[in-house]
Amino acid sequence: MSLSTRLQSFLYSRLTLPVAPAAGGTDPLDGRTFDGIVLECGKTSGDADSLIFKNGRFRSTACDRYQYGDGPYTAVAAGKTVTFSAETESPKYGKLRWQGVVRGRRLDGTLTMLRDDQVLGEKWVLAGQAS
Repeated sequence: MSLSTRLQSFLYSRLTLPVAPAAGGTDPLDGRTFDGIVLECGKTSGDADSLIFKNGRFRSTACDRYQYGDGPYTAVAAGKTVTFSAETESPKYGKLRWQGVVRGRRLDGTLTMLRDDQVLGEKWVLAGQAS
């Protein structure tokens, strides 16, 4: 079982409450940016990244150079933990399926690379909320 499958199973088994919009209609992730790194599984160095949640959309700056646009995201909250998922797409490289969890100011996630609905690989994302 892949890391993303295990993470998804874990998250869905424990988190079942949809994020309630706060006053002003935003969820706990909207307007937040997390700076960190995208790593190949098992590696200790990778590409700098900023993960941006804004106006119900998700964007990874590390993926800009590959023409991945932003995409809608969903978020689920339980206590102080928020899980999210998103999908972004590049006209040349296919799709990225994002899944992660935010605990306080820390974000841990995975991105699964897909082309023609075939999984090409997976990477990890580790980030902290930008000041």
